[in-house]
Amino acid sequence: MKLTTAQNCRRLLLIATLGLQVAGVGSLQAADHGTSAKPDIVATAVKAGSFKTLAAALAAADLVEALQGKGPFTVLAPTDEAFAKLPAGTVESLLKPENKSKLQAILKYHVISGRVAARQVAGLESAKTLSGAEVKISLVDGQLKVNDSKVVKTDIDTANGVIHVIDTVLLPPAGSAKVMPNKGPGMILETAIERGVPLYNAGNAEACAAVYEVAALGLSARHDVPEKARMRLKKALAQSQNQKDWSDRAWTLRAALDETRVMMN
Repeated sequence: MKLTTAQNCRRLLLIATLGLQVAGVGSLQAADHGTSAKPDIVATAVKAGSFKTLAAALAAADLVEALQGKGPFTVLAPTDEAFAKLPAGTVESLLKPENKSKLQAILKYHVISGRVAARQVAGLESAKTLSGAEVKISLVDGQLKVNDSKVVKTDIDTANGVIHVIDTVLLPPAGSAKVMPNKGPGMILETAIERGVPLYNAGNAEACAAVYEVAALGLSARHDVPEKARMRLKKALAQSQNQKDWSDRAWTLRAALDETRVMMN
């Protein structure tokens, strides 16, 4: 399977960060576990297709779990084009394990606690982020800006917050961030199923497939997953890319995840 650069980046770096382990999750038709049928911030970003670098960075920084929590959160989301504007080699350097705390600080600088709509943001002069540092907010000739970044799209609603799209990566003042521990592959698998089941049962097969794809990409890149399982996941990922029906994609990926679970036990 030949992946695009963004897909390969995500495949290499989406590591075990999808949340708390849930045992005994049943089949794709299992009962709803009380999770909202609307995708969360992470699933929404993956589904959009223009935040692949952000998704990879969140995973490398062990922040996926945090942004899949109850929240609510307001995320200032840089597009793939925004990351591409950084000096050559910056993203690759930040994604290295030894730079994890620095990456966490940068990503937390893009998250504000609470659900803050664009009309509320426009009325602020600054806002405190999860990094502890504040971002400057301004309205210049009708253009909403955060620091020097333009807000190009607003109020993308999700189950646990809202996303505002920005055209430049925000760089925080020098500081430190708490390093969060990695999660095991079992947590990726079980949490993906836990989150995918209610989405599928609610008729949102596209979001379900997106959740399963993130898990499959991450697991297929881990050396603590059996080689046979990794090959099975890669085969399912390649097959799903040729399926136009989102329900078929979800089932293809789910079958591979179920088989991986068996191989890991």
